[in-house]
Parts: sequence; structure tokens; C-alpha cells
Amino acid sequence: MGIFSFFSKEKKETLDKGLSKTKESVFGKIARAIAGKSKVDDEVLDNLEEVLITSDVGVETTLKIIKRIEKRVAQDKYVNTDELNGILREEIAALLTENNTVDAESFNIPEGKAPYVIMVVGVNGVGKTTTIGKLAYQFKKAGKSVYLGAADTFRAAAVEQLMIWGERVGVPVIKQKMGSDPASVAFDTLSSAVANHADVVIIDTAGRLHNKIGLMNELTKIKNVMQKVVPDAPHEVLLVLDGSTGQNAFEQAKQFTLATEVNAMAITKLDGTAKGGVVIGISDQFKIPVKYIGLGEGMEDLQIFRRREFVDSLFGTTDK
Repeated sequence: MGIFSFFSKEKKETLDKGLSKTKESVFGKIARAIAGKSKVDDEVLDNLEEVLITSDVGVETTLKIIKRIEKRVAQDKYVNTDELNGILREEIAALLTENNTVDAESFNIPEGKAPYVIMVVGVNGVGKTTTIGKLAYQFKKAGKSVYLGAADTFRAAAVEQLMIWGERVGVPVIKQKMGSDPASVAFDTLSSAVANHADVVIIDTAGRLHNKIGLMNELTKIKNVMQKVVPDAPHEVLLVLDGSTGQNAFEQAKQFTLATEVNAMAITKLDGTAKGGVVIGISDQFKIPVKYIGLGEGMEDLQIFRRREFVDSLFGTTDK
């Protein structure tokens, strides 16, 4: 297990604080949904369904959760509304666990994958470059040597922002002039990383959600060129989504998973929104591991996503 595998008190406090707006919103809606009721009946379930949908959990995932609660109510014959929170927590955690995705233990890399190549995708404004910077910080903190590739060559601010993060974290950033071929930047980055025996390479890509074919062709070209240096690269295609956009994040996930082989997700900006329920829906619907969640601006505020801790924080008691 990695040195960051434990879930410390500080991490829990960051998670609780980051999800506080969502938690307050969800609890408020649940309180209204069960007002005047002593047991969970059809009306409460209908109201709860509306609560989950309006909390950005998503329709399909909400219906799954409601079915599970209906089954519990039928089995137990009588379920007090005071028990509803606990049941919600148990059933959502169980649903996410059944997706057959394993929570990452730490900011570490698989054995025998050096350099471990991460290609980061996502639209502009979701916190993509910031996530790359925070990942680089965590990997370096774990004792890994990291190279960053500024392959978003269409937006000057993206290259500048990545350079700033590189300086802050103390890792090299490989770049070319504006308008250069992104695949060429990726090639140069991997070549430098291999020559210098780097452990991790993180490649930033253009944050445009243009037509699916154009996006697919561009990302495929970058992958093909990287494989000339590291045959099985990229090992991870990380999709970054802005949790505060709610249902828009679902649509972006849909488009990017159709365009390229996304095998990991990071959901950012959860600290400033009441739409944290989107993490549950996206994790359930796409069956792709949500590896990281962003809970603030600080270097340490990118956390490994741990499903049970996340659900406990969201649906735990309000008097913790």
C-alpha cells in the first residue's frame, strides 16, 4: 500500500467541508420530502426520487436507488423515516461497489509501468490544468519523478498555466510554440521522460468539445505518436469533469467516452456547489472509475475518490 493509502482525519475534514453545500441541500430536500410522515411509503419514495434527481444524481441511477429502497421497505415491512438516511447511505454505497471498479489506494503507479503515461482530456474551464498540477504535486510527494507535456497548443493560457504549475511543483514542462502539432509535443515529452528515467508523464490536451470525429482523430493521433516512444501509452486516459455543472458533466462524459478510451475520471469543483450528487450518477452510469475528486484550490485538495467515505460524508448525520 502507498504512503497515502490511509484516510486521515485531515482528509476526512477536507471531504466533509468540500461536500457541505451538497449535504446541506440534500438534507434540506429530504427533510421536506418526509415532513409529517412517520414511515417510508409511496409518497415518501416519490418525493425522495425527486430529491435525488434534483440533486443531479441522474434519472437512471435515481431509479436504481429507489428500487433498492423499495425492496428494503418491502422486506422490513415498516421503515421509520428516521432510518431513511442510513438506508440511503447503505444502498448508494452498495450500488457503487457493484460497479466492479476498485478504489485507488494512493497517488502511485502500477509496477512495471515507467514512465506511466496519463493523457488528460476534458473541455476548457473544468479545472483540467489545475488537476494536472495537483496530480504532479501528489506524485512528486510520493517520491516519483514527473514530466508534464503542454499539448494544448491552441490556447496560450493553457501553456502558461501549465508552466506556472510546473514551477510551483518543481517538475519540468515540455512545450513548443503556439499552434504546434499537439502530437509532436507529446512525442517530445515522452522522449525526454524516457531519456531521464521519469516515473510519470502527464500530457495536457486541447480542451475543445468539437465534433466527435474531429476529437477522436486528434486524440488518436496523439496516442499513436506516443506509442512510438512508449508502446503501450497512454496507460491512463483521465477525463476531467466540472462537478458544479451538474447534468452538463454527464453530457461531456458521454461525448468523451464515445470519442476516446477513457479509463479514469476526475470530478472537480465540488466544494463550491450543491451538485455533488453528480459523482454518484457518473460513477454508476459510465462504469469508469472516478479516481479523483477536487474539493478546493489547495495543493492537497485533490483527493483519491473513496466511494464509502464519500457516501458516508454526504449522507452521514448532520451533527458530526
